[in-house]
Amino acid sequence: MRNALAHAGKSGRRVVSAFIATAFAQETPEAAKQQWRGVADQLRPRLPKLATLMDDAEDDVLAYMTFPSAHRAKLHSTNPLERLNREIKRRTDVVGIFPNEAAITRLVGALLLEQNNEWAVQRCRYMTLETMAPVSDDPIVSLPTLAD
Repeated sequence: MRNALAHAGKSGRRVVSAFIATAFAQETPEAAKQQWRGVADQLRPRLPKLATLMDDAEDDVLAYMTFPSAHRAKLHSTNPLERLNREIKRRTDVVGIFPNEAAITRLVGALLLEQNNEWAVQRCRYMTLETMAPVSDDPIVSLPTLAD
């Protein structure tokens, strides 16, 4: 959205934001793509750079629409990923200088495993394996435990 609004100018940001938001409000991926193209076509005469950006970004921006509607709100935000990155930065800053690359891999790997375990038990907050099962045709592969 930031990239799109950069092409809109200060006076047109609210209108462009509202136009683009209509695509995200659609119920089906097909309707969202149709709305996205319609918005790009409406903006093309006045903001050709923005319309080109929208054409190029359509598949990436609307990729989350292929997931079930219950997952879309959770995919729409990057907050969990940003929080994880902050935690990795905080923990690596404490160490300062690592003796080798394997030490970094061990620390970051342990943090990622810890975060995965937290996300797995917080059923109400993130996507569960049960809700992801219909999305994937692949069987869920179990991760090795520390005992393995």
